[in-house]
Amino acid sequence: MTGLVLPPGHGRKLITKAQEVTFKATEAHGSSISVFEVVVPPGFDVGAHVHSDSQEFFYVLEGELQLFAFEPTERTQENWHEWKSPDGDEIVRATEGAFMFVPPGTPHAFRNASDKPARMLFQCYPSPYHEYYFEEIAEIWSSGASVNPEAVEEMRRRYDVSQITQLRYEPPTLVDSEPAQRGA
Repeated sequence: MTGLVLPPGHGRKLITKAQEVTFKATEAHGSSISVFEVVVPPGFDVGAHVHSDSQEFFYVLEGELQLFAFEPTERTQENWHEWKSPDGDEIVRATEGAFMFVPPGTPHAFRNASDKPARMLFQCYPSPYHEYYFEEIAEIWSSGASVNPEAVEEMRRRYDVSQITQLRYEPPTLVDSEPAQRGA
């Protein structure tokens, strides 16, 4: 039997303006879980969602993310950023070394509200739901065409993703620190 060893930075990459996903271990490797390294840019919010069958594991490698994994007292449609659970659970500011486990049926989300990219290790069981999801969403984002919301919703259903709040990518705007030069 032979295992899999990957040096840093190796694995199949899917790169879009909204995410960089590196496939580490997949169904093709014989794995029953999918393992990814994900770079989350500033301004990316995956949106609250739930999976009926999938389990997910998130481990922050560097940077900062906001995380939650609970049923809120109220599911608001605008965003999840202020949600609280009946037991008092709140959104967590997760830095290097933070971990989140999401059992099936648990609403959850992550977002990068900082001004620097974050990097996380993401695992999903069973394989290959998220492998196919990432491949298809990368195709949609890189097409350059406007996104058909009905097609995205149908794709999410195929891959066990029930979206509660909208996925958003609003990169921070850079402010020019140099005063404008006036023409002579």
